Amino acid sequence: MKKLCDVEMKRVQKYEVDVTLDPDTANHWLILSDDGKQVYGGNIRKNLPNNTERFSPCVDVLGKQSFTSGRFYYEVQVGGKTDWTIGVVRETINRKGASLSPNNGYYWLSNGNEYKALADPDVLLPVREELHKVGVFVDYEEGLVSFYDVETRVNLYSFTGCTFTERLYPYFSPEPNDGGTNSAPLIISPVNMDADLGEDGGDMSSTSLYK
Repeated sequence: MKKLCDVEMKRVQKYEVDVTLDPDTANHWLILSDDGKQVYGGNIRKNLPNNTERFSPCVDVLGKQSFTSGRFYYEVQVGGKTDWTIGVVRETINRKGASLSPNNGYYWLSNGNEYKALADPDVLLPVREELHKVGVFVDYEEGLVSFYDVETRVNLYSFTGCTFTERLYPYFSPEPNDGGTNSAPLIISPVNMDADLGEDGGDMSSTSLYK
């Protein structure tokens, strides 16, 4: 885990993309907002076609947008939830049940009883306070997937040395409702680039990855 200065964080945030949720991939238990920016687990299983794109039995959904090159970044509000998973996946993943690991095209960060990166084996993250907003950054050519605590500007974890040869999709799982205790939604939120730089904001030397 690494603390970033404001300038470094804004270098990453400038690659913001507009992500919306794809209802054709959403599990039968999920409820999506009309604008495609929020998702949460419901109490009633919807009667939907079990098409090849749809996740089942995992309560997952993908973004409509896909990426085959370059860099992209988006932010997700996770506050108020007891369980969630977000990340990116390869287009050819098994959506009908599989080991959800990098070897099978999944790159993700989750919170259940503890925060961890599912890196096969899992990597437990020393996060002391509840995360409220997580940023996801991908550099396709560099084979990099990074997760950030937006509020504290901390790089929580990075998958490095990945080899991408197919489309990548943003991935979201609000996890089951759990009797209402995990009913808060995951929210894809716009990036705030207007915050004032702190005392460390002028230091451009420590990281030059995202020029």
